[in-house]
Amino acid sequence: MTGDTPLGSSLNTAPPDLSERESLDLLVRHWGIEGRLDRLTSERDLNWRVSSDRGRYVLKFANRQEDPEITRFQNLALQHIAAKDPSLPVPRVIPAIDGATEVPLVDGSLMRLLSWVEGRPAHLAPPSSPLRRGVGAMAGRLTRALEGFDHPAAGHHLQWDIKQASGLRALVPDIADKPLRALCTQWLDWFDAIRPGLDALPWQVVHADLNPHNLLTAEDDATVVAGVLDFGDMVRTPRICDLAVAASYQIDPAAPLASLAEVAEGWADSLPLLPEESALLPGLTAIRMVTTIAITSHRAARWPDNATYILRNFPSAKAGILALPRP
Repeated sequence: MTGDTPLGSSLNTAPPDLSERESLDLLVRHWGIEGRLDRLTSERDLNWRVSSDRGRYVLKFANRQEDPEITRFQNLALQHIAAKDPSLPVPRVIPAIDGATEVPLVDGSLMRLLSWVEGRPAHLAPPSSPLRRGVGAMAGRLTRALEGFDHPAAGHHLQWDIKQASGLRALVPDIADKPLRALCTQWLDWFDAIRPGLDALPWQVVHADLNPHNLLTAEDDATVVAGVLDFGDMVRTPRICDLAVAASYQIDPAAPLASLAEVAEGWADSLPLLPEESALLPGLTAIRMVTTIAITSHRAARWPDNATYILRNFPSAKAGILALPRP
């Protein structure tokens, strides 16, 4: 397919192409921090881990097609969380020497510096009931911390957002597996039928991407969720969609509904589910899997050099959607 897709320009534009030396020079100039840079994987931005005598950080360069207001929206959300739930293990915004939280670059994009959150990547942790409940509990706590926060950029269009699932039909032809493609189409038919009902549910700004690569577990206990990373997909959407996103990566194919219930139980510790939300949760969880399958299939074909990273969640999404009851 061409670049004329519902993914938008930032998901169809390569990440910034700054060298390690150029990135470090900018870090020294604006933050006064010297250190070693190690490149981190990213879907659309350029990110570096900074190791310095002042600690570790994440240096981020936004995709040049990203609206600067979206980057500012992310920073303000992190500041809101820090004020509302200071012990939540999420990145903190590090101001530059002049006090700015974002630094504009010549190409119009923004650079910023965040604190490093300690922990082990959750995708390395063995699946377990305590971990599933912990993921749900962290998702609910984070969503509650974001209550009351809003920003003009919160309504931006992002195809990863579950409420935008109808736009995936343009990407479905890129799913190579024919039976899987047909199943994804069935789920999109279900979504189109229930979409009007989402408007009556509670809406707010949510993280919207609580996949295991964006979660950390404790160094000494793989059942404890110890951190949340990457707020780049935040949107204002039905609150239940954030739980559906988190749950979609925690489904045990051998017991799909029981494992979904475990995530939901953790969430309910902070945010009890409305009956209407509970009824839609299994289907919305499947829709997130459809989203993962369709977008990654399309983007891996477009960016083959980054295919390993892009497709990292494809296998679990496929296994999960095949295990869930069909619409």
